[in-house]
Parts: sequence; structure tokens; C-alpha cells
Amino acid sequence: MSNTNEEFELEEPLPRRRFMLLGGAGLVTIGLGAFTEGLVGKATEPLNQQVESLIFNPQKPVPEFALTAIEPEKLLINSFRGTPKIDPVTYRLAIAGAVDRPLSLSMAEIQKLPLTAMVIRHVCVEGWAAIVQWAGVRLADLIGLAQPKSQARYVYFESADGYYESWDLASAMHPQTLMAYQKNGQPLEPAYGAPLRLASPIKLGYKQSKWVTSIILTNELLPRKGYWEDIGYEWFAGL
Repeated sequence: MSNTNEEFELEEPLPRRRFMLLGGAGLVTIGLGAFTEGLVGKATEPLNQQVESLIFNPQKPVPEFALTAIEPEKLLINSFRGTPKIDPVTYRLAIAGAVDRPLSLSMAEIQKLPLTAMVIRHVCVEGWAAIVQWAGVRLADLIGLAQPKSQARYVYFESADGYYESWDLASAMHPQTLMAYQKNGQPLEPAYGAPLRLASPIKLGYKQSKWVTSIILTNELLPRKGYWEDIGYEWFAGL
């Protein structure tokens, strides 16, 4: 699997949301099916996705860890088509789509924005986990610079290796969703997504694209949702 930096810590119980969605899907379907379908108004979406989006609080912070909790040896390297070669000097991040001010930013320009660091648990759908310190710029700050249109609802990410992913705008604007360029206090290595990658404690790892080259806001969720989602993985993938 690629672009999946996610975790499950076996000595602790699953978060309540994941337990409900993974272990109690049948009960949720029986008890909430008619309610969520009517409220969300998207009968073609998986029920789990509807419930997750209802539970999600776009401003609630996820508890972070102390620096001493970092587990550098546990963060596995997953690649989609190998590590692409990107010159950080000529690299540009494009932000376009449903925005009033399309942008093309160099790493030097991105690094002038306020730096945010967080020590979080990175959860992989494959069953492994790692506590990592990520640092970079809040995605909300970048999107804010581009001045999203009022009808924007989704954010697409294109990567240098051909990987593609999409998020709901509320999750992208969460204060702990970063475009990271540091890992564990050091410059981000190419194998882990340099020069710029997604990092967030609110999504499973396959949502956290590496080597991001463009961010595109859209009004609707397009049929091409994400590499793994397009072959059957859950789209919302929240924690």
C-alpha cells in the first residue's frame, strides 16, 4: 500500500468513533440508517461515511504527545511508485480551483508562514502505528491565502508520483491539519514526502498524501475521489 502512514496502538482501546464504525456497523445501519440518509441527503454514500461526517468536530483539537513519546523507528516508509525526484529550489505548490486568488508558492514562500509543530499518533489502515512530530504550515493558512469561494466544499491533492486524494473542506481546515516539511525536528526526507506532505491526526494514513504539488478546491466531490478510495477504501477515513 502507498501513502499510508497510519496506526493502531494495541494496548489502548480503539477510539470510540472507529469502534462504532468498525465493530458496530450493523447496529448503526439499523438504528441510524433512515435518519442519516435523510439528514445528509446523499443515499449513495456509505453509511459509515455519513456517520463520521456527522460526528466530526472541525475545530476540536486532538490530544498531542510529549516529545519523549516519539517513535522514529515505527514510522514505515510506504511508496506508491517509488520516491519521485523533486528539486526543492524549483518546486512550486499550486493552489487553484474554487478560489478567488490562485497561487503558486515556492518552499521559501511557504516557510515564511507561521510554523506549527505537533506530536501526534499516525494511524495506518494496515494495522501499524507511530508517534511522530510533524511541523509545517497549517493547511487552513494556505487555503485562506487563496481565498476560497463560498461554495467550495472539497479539496483535492495531486502528488508528484501520480497519487491523488480528496478531503472534505472542514477536515482540511482543521487546526491540526498541516502541510509538513519537518519530521521529528529535522527537515523532511524525500522518502517521507519532501518537500511537502499532508500530516494530520484526524485521518487515516492513506489520506495523507506525500510530495504534494497541487491543491484544488471544488464545489462537488468528483467521481475520481482518491487512489485507494477508487478501489473500495472508505472516503472520509476519519479517526
